[in-house]
Amino acid sequence: MEPQLSHRVGDGVATVVIRYPAKRNAMTADMWRALPPLLDELTADADVHALVLTGEGETFCAGADISTLRRSPEEAQGLATLAEEALAAFPKPTLAAIRGYCVGGGSQLAAACDLRFAEEGALFGVTPAKLGIVYPASSTRRLVSLVGPATAKYLLFSGELIDAERALRTGLVDEVLPEGTLDKRVAEFMRVLTSRSLLTQAAAKEFANGRTDRDAYWAAQARGGGDTAEGVAAFLERRQPCFTWMP
Repeated sequence: MEPQLSHRVGDGVATVVIRYPAKRNAMTADMWRALPPLLDELTADADVHALVLTGEGETFCAGADISTLRRSPEEAQGLATLAEEALAAFPKPTLAAIRGYCVGGGSQLAAACDLRFAEEGALFGVTPAKLGIVYPASSTRRLVSLVGPATAKYLLFSGELIDAERALRTGLVDEVLPEGTLDKRVAEFMRVLTSRSLLTQAAAKEFANGRTDRDAYWAAQARGGGDTAEGVAAFLERRQPCFTWMP
């Protein structure tokens, strides 16, 4: 199979799949380049209310294709950072569904998602120290915000892999699922997310990510968007709300 990013949209969810099984779904330069425009396309798609990022088969992503680092490490790192930032900026909820290795560039992508669900047996590592690479400042800050300074230093200084249970304890992942149940749990959770107000989610994502200058904008969106009235009416009428706000 040629290395590629594939995607599908169904039931309000875009699923983006990293496909390069010959190299444990390592990201090539072309794959890094392809991610930002794909995310732009999915942002504009009114049928997409949330996004799942996962890997083909039993591996999430084992990092960047090392051959790209040999040719031009600066370019490869720049492409990875642009892709990571595009994923972090995606305005709708994102979730990384992780099996197997989530290492290097894979951990960058997972950290850029809003949430991370992992299957038992998954392994996580932030490995620039094994290659003599300076990890980007934005990626370092994102890692610190998830796991705290001490664990971030442990991962960055050592490049050692940690298991899913330790990743859960440190905040690197949000849920660890028994083997064979990850897809079912992700599908269930996506049904929850897509039933909720995208207005609430989009505003919360901006605020949680440190954007604090748009209170007036979101207040205006709440007044004019209809979701608040619908949510209150549905609660009083004891029915499921039908939220309609879109960015």
